[in-house]
Amino acid sequence: MRGFHILNRKPSGNRKRKFSRPPARKRPNRKQQKKQLVEEPEVTENVEETPEPSQSKNDKIEVEGVVVEPLPNAMFKVELENKHQILAHISGRMRKHFIKIEPGDKVTVELSPYDLSRGRITYRKP
Repeated sequence: MRGFHILNRKPSGNRKRKFSRPPARKRPNRKQQKKQLVEEPEVTENVEETPEPSQSKNDKIEVEGVVVEPLPNAMFKVELENKHQILAHISGRMRKHFIKIEPGDKVTVELSPYDLSRGRITYRKP
């Protein structure tokens, strides 16, 4: 056994070890744990805190536009109703079902609130 040396061996079985283990932790029993949970309620003052509205993945801006130009790697230049042009790619579901998009098609685009110059084409209007 490397790193574990027995320095003094007596026939009685008492051993002195070079490296000793730390004492074992005592864990509270179940009753003590339940008491701690019951006895320590969280104290709050009458200050009303309104949680800050967080933006999740569901917070998308949906706009309609017309495909202007196809680009490589399933990307398209789309002109929105407000005459802005953005770069958009096809959503995975449209790619999965082989929905073809050509210039002049009306599409629905999802924009992220963080970057309004890029989007995802989610629907092609017939």
